[in-house]
Amino acid sequence: MSPDDDTLVRECLGGNDRSFDILLERYERKVFNGALRMVNSRDDASDITQSVFLKVYENLGRFDGRYKFFSWIYRITVNESINFLKRRKPVDPVDGLPSKYRSPLESLYGVELCEAVQDALMSLKPDHRTVIILRHFHECTYREMSEILEIREETVKSRLFSGRRLLRDLVIRKGIHSS
Repeated sequence: MSPDDDTLVRECLGGNDRSFDILLERYERKVFNGALRMVNSRDDASDITQSVFLKVYENLGRFDGRYKFFSWIYRITVNESINFLKRRKPVDPVDGLPSKYRSPLESLYGVELCEAVQDALMSLKPDHRTVIILRHFHECTYREMSEILEIREETVKSRLFSGRRLLRDLVIRKGIHSS
């Protein structure tokens, strides 16, 4: 059985580098996927992931064990992604996302819908994009999102409601929506 995050953090702080490796293995994919959804580039998400784990390593002593480690590391991911977006020029859209549909026509429609949703997601402000990503791609609860973003749960709910509405309107405006 693998040790829990709190145990691994304590071991890291005690000088056990293998414990940090376990944390890295446990969260690298989640951090990368979160950054990718924020910045829309695999290369940039990879750079952000490296930066996040460097910050985690350097600031591990600041982790507050009253909260989940995932909340802390994901907050760093969000901050790094937002800082990157502020420094970056406008992005090119990503290629089509994989389709879950079976027929060729449904597959084509699915790719178009995924592209439209991804484009619309990237055009949202980071506050709205972040709550949608946390809720729908990482399945975070309102409480977890509140901890990660360091805002009240009511604010999370409000941003999520507004973000969903904006996302829906953007996709509909592109003429692509599910029936």
